[in-house]
Order: sequence, then structure tokens, then C-alpha cells
Amino acid sequence: MHEPRVLLDGLGILESPRWYDGRLWFADWTAHRVVAVDLDGRAEVVLRDGPPHPFCFELLPDGRPLVVSSSAGALLRPEPGGALVRHVALPAGQWNDIVVDGRGHAYVDEVGFDLMSGAPAATGSVAVVTGDGRVRRVADDLGFPNGMAVTADGSTLLVAESYRSRLTAFSIAQDGSLSDRRVWAEVEGSAPDGICVDAEGCAWYGDVPNRRCVRVAEGGEVRDVVDLDRGCFACMLGGPDGSTLFMVAAEWRGPAQMFEGPPSGQVLTAPAPAPHAGRP
Repeated sequence: MHEPRVLLDGLGILESPRWYDGRLWFADWTAHRVVAVDLDGRAEVVLRDGPPHPFCFELLPDGRPLVVSSSAGALLRPEPGGALVRHVALPAGQWNDIVVDGRGHAYVDEVGFDLMSGAPAATGSVAVVTGDGRVRRVADDLGFPNGMAVTADGSTLLVAESYRSRLTAFSIAQDGSLSDRRVWAEVEGSAPDGICVDAEGCAWYGDVPNRRCVRVAEGGEVRDVVDLDRGCFACMLGGPDGSTLFMVAAEWRGPAQMFEGPPSGQVLTAPAPAPHAGRP
């Protein structure tokens, strides 16, 4: 892999990179906003006054971000003028990441405990929000579920279990139910965070404690590694041909100190060996 290039610098804790309409969109937890940046580094704030951290988002077909907010206990969406309104209520929990499949089902994961307050670790779950607004849990007993991705054929949901050093796969049914749980890749020594998939069937994942972004094949073979000088929270494939790897990274000082010190958030890019596939 080539050395990564810094596209944007001086930001906060970043999450949810998404490629849409010629730009990379991402959440800046520190500034409570969603930003879009093009390949020349021109950035625009596309959502101001986001919810308190943590918050992640997915893009609706019309380009509006569908925002996960644990503090509001809901998925939120912006209306014309920018105000966030409730899209659908979520059960009580520490909600985290989101991905939408090709059928309009939104999968949202819940880590199971309040990391930011120092609560003891517990297992988490995944819920599905169907197109008619119904919410139900479809998987449980997950070790800090983090990034999620849907494979190109729409048949499989991958979930990064940060506390179990693995990517776990589920088969997706027509109604959004999950079944056939299996270990897709063991990644011993890693803490996989935000993920995406490529056209060769591999998954990229960010790894905060090891300060890197890793490409792994089903079964666990590591194909590529991009080393960074700070923690990689998430990654996304995009660009004109889908073959640019975008990484969002920042210094990780622990939950209690995550917003202390000078801003260290960066958006970085590197050429990827295979283009984007699947969702997000």
C-alpha cells in the first residue's frame, strides 16, 4: 500500500465515513456536525447541531443523513432548514453504528453498556428498523458491536465485534431478520471498528489501539495494512472509481479524555487494490 495522504486535518473525533455524490461525508463528534469533503480538500458542513456523542449516520437515497442518537433514543433525520426530527424511536440502549441494506432495512447496533461513563462491559445487540418504522432486535450476545456492512449481493450483514477481535456474519432474510450466525474472520490482537467491503469480497476495518486500517479476507487472511500515527476509527471506499480508501483517524486518549488536548482528527486517503462494493 502507498503512504496515506492527509486530506483534512485539525478535526475532532471522527466517525461514519460515507461516499456520496462525489464527496466523503463524515461525523465530527467533537463539533456535533456532519461534514462533506471533496478530493481537493474543500469541506462543507452539511449538518450542524448534531446530537451529543456518540452519533453515527447513514445516508438516505435523497442524501439526507439518518442519524443515530442514543441521547434522544431515536433515529433522527434533518428536515428542510436543517432541524433534526425523530424518524423512529429506538428502545433504551447505547446505540452506535448504522447501515441500510438494499431493501430499505436499517440495521443499528447497541453496545450494551455506557463506555463513556466507565460502566462495566456487557454484551450488545443489533436491531432492524423496517421501512414501515417497526423496530425489533435481531441479534444479541455481541462483544461491543461496532461497524457494520452489507455484502454486494445484499445477502450478508457483517458486524465488527471490537471486544472479541472478529468480524461476525449473519444471513439477511427478506423481512430483515438475521440467521446463520458465523465467524467471518478472526482478527486476533485487533479491535475492529468501522468497516466497509470491496469488490473482491474483502473487508476493511479501522483499528484504534493498533493505529492502522486492515484489509482482511473471509477466513481471516490479512491482505493489506495501512499503518497510521493515530487511531483509525473507520474507513470507506470511494472516489470516482471506488478505489480510494478513506480513513478517519484521531488520537485516542480514552473515554474520559477523548475531547481533551489539541484537535487531532484527520481524514486520510490511500489507493486501494479493489473498488467499493456493498453498503455503506
